[in-house]
Amino acid sequence: MKKLFSISLCVALSFTAVAQQSITLSDLWQRYSFYAGGISGLRSMNDGAHYSATTQKTIDKYSYESGEKVATLFDIASAEGLNGFDGYSFNADETAALLETETVGIYRYSSRSVVWLADFESGTAKKLRDEKVRYATYSPDGQHVAYVLGNNLYAYDIAADEHIQITNDGAFNSIINGATDWVYEEEFALVSSFWWSPDSRYIGFLRFDESNVRSFNMDVYGNKLYPNPYTFKYPKAGEDNSVVTAHLWDSENGSVRQVLDKTPYEYLPRTKWSDDRTWVIQSMNRLQNDLKLYAVDAPSGEHALLYHETDEKYLEINDELYFLEDGSFIMLSDRDGWNHLYHISAQGKVKRQITSGAFNVTSFYGIDENKRLYYQSSEINATERNIYSIRINGRSKKLLTSEKGTHRGTFTNDFSLFVNTYSAEGVPPVVTLRSNDGSIVRTLKENKRAEAALEAYTYSPKEFFTVSTPTGGDLNAWMIKPVDFDESKTYPMFMFVYGGPGRQTVENSYDAFNGMWFQMLANEYDMIVVSVDNHGTDGRSEEFKKSTYGQMGKLETRDQTEAALELAKRPYIDGDRIGIFGWSYGGYMASNCLFQSPEVFKMAVAVAPVTNWRFYDNIYTERYMGLPADNGDGYDADSPLSHVDGLEGKYLLIHGTGDDNVHVQNSMRMVEALIQADKEFQWFAYPDKNHGIFGGNTRMHLYRMMTGFIAENL
Repeated sequence: MKKLFSISLCVALSFTAVAQQSITLSDLWQRYSFYAGGISGLRSMNDGAHYSATTQKTIDKYSYESGEKVATLFDIASAEGLNGFDGYSFNADETAALLETETVGIYRYSSRSVVWLADFESGTAKKLRDEKVRYATYSPDGQHVAYVLGNNLYAYDIAADEHIQITNDGAFNSIINGATDWVYEEEFALVSSFWWSPDSRYIGFLRFDESNVRSFNMDVYGNKLYPNPYTFKYPKAGEDNSVVTAHLWDSENGSVRQVLDKTPYEYLPRTKWSDDRTWVIQSMNRLQNDLKLYAVDAPSGEHALLYHETDEKYLEINDELYFLEDGSFIMLSDRDGWNHLYHISAQGKVKRQITSGAFNVTSFYGIDENKRLYYQSSEINATERNIYSIRINGRSKKLLTSEKGTHRGTFTNDFSLFVNTYSAEGVPPVVTLRSNDGSIVRTLKENKRAEAALEAYTYSPKEFFTVSTPTGGDLNAWMIKPVDFDESKTYPMFMFVYGGPGRQTVENSYDAFNGMWFQMLANEYDMIVVSVDNHGTDGRSEEFKKSTYGQMGKLETRDQTEAALELAKRPYIDGDRIGIFGWSYGGYMASNCLFQSPEVFKMAVAVAPVTNWRFYDNIYTERYMGLPADNGDGYDADSPLSHVDGLEGKYLLIHGTGDDNVHVQNSMRMVEALIQADKEFQWFAYPDKNHGIFGGNTRMHLYRMMTGFIAENL
């Protein structure tokens, strides 16, 4: 018995040791132990009964019902010269595909690829052309492929094997046809700026004239004897934008016509065809508080105002626009103080508010033949996302996903089924197939490896709660306590902040990277990790979100400071050891908190921070701050540069020198201001790294440096 007991005890201890394995930086940034993926290249197919997925060497067809592979649509083994592909897109009848190969990124979303045309029946593939092109797109009838090369727009006639050059004036840093400039890509998430008409006759496209946009110069150090100076057009707050114009190409006669040419606007952030001959173009003014939809008649080029909406502060762009056969449309608007779906008549008048209540509709998936709409919202909780359906008359609302957490849907063309990707705190993504009533048909993918890692490593689930602050009111928050938390002890508190407009850090979803780093800090360095969503963040009312208009940084810094002070009243939090970390807007916030509230925050890590909104791009900044000429005091009042004299604690400043988004200029100005204020701080620059600061061993180095700084100073 003694021997048996000893063996049993050893086994138990062994399992305990496995269950308490420590998270290391190598687990996060070398082994990616907690990574959880989806289904690569998943596309719902036309028949609604199948979906496609890719191995990057094959495109395979699967049955939704059984989950079994029923066919290989294309295999590179049958295509001479093709070694693999990065992405694919079908033609309309799914008999061919465009394959993207040798893809290289340009900025955040944009890229160039060598594109191949794959024919499924013959199993062959040929290059569209030898050069890398942008945004190759089939015409709806599958007879042409449009693309951008050298800042010009082309159409390739597949049957004739002929390339038709639609524009001729494209030039780097001057004229762009069919693609967008840097700031449209970054702030409107728009990269391709051409759209086929449903009947394939027309292409509507945007032309960007960057001639008067000032350039930003950035040295790329590389590995050569001399750095390579890279220059690109970047309009900072108050500076000139590209002149953007809208044009129509008629494939029948080859003509190109400018439209909206006598209409005043600053931005054209979205367009969409509502039928074969009507191109709907969205325009906004410079302050982005005046939105119009214009209906352009393609044959004549004439246009008419379709819809008009204004706001005292700003309106944000979204993709939630769906046209019905009678010319009416569904759109998302915050006109009642929350984001909701509205049915708008063909004359641009509100017919009906479809959804209502103290919550936001966050995505609109579409409408089925029975006039039932499908959408995602925050109705259950601001920190969660669920999927619903509702009739167009606003009745018979149905919750389709009941599990607490975050659900994201992809519907089949007939809306009979949807692929649901679900995750939550401590729950890696699970991909299921569901019917349109929400019932689960079957599981498509689980992340067993990530689930096993959560079992094997020390893990303490986030606690979601609200913290009541004296002037900021109730704020959503989460907290991670050490797994062996002892309420009789005191712990340092480390706060994670982003804090910018329309974003949240307090979300009930799975986070395989920063989330696990916070677990490591809590459990291996014996601290409490907290995040708080301040005023200006998403998930709450428009009043809450837009309260920071014209004064970014002011209320956000107040909220984070008050939240820290309220939490420090808890007996287990050491109010003398509070630190804060943020990246981008979060780096701006971490700097402000440390400088403006030195009696509260003892250390901060600021990665790639904006240090004055004058240095940032105009679309983002002016949307939330107005023009510098009209609001100069607002721009400077909560700039961290204005508060460097307040630095008393420990400050680590980090930036990538190749950051095309938040330029290293921000940190250089901060370094100079701190030097002149005679302040001690630590500063590190990553050569040629962009806003994400990654590549090779970079993330490992970055997180090891930050971890060491936090451990030493908190």
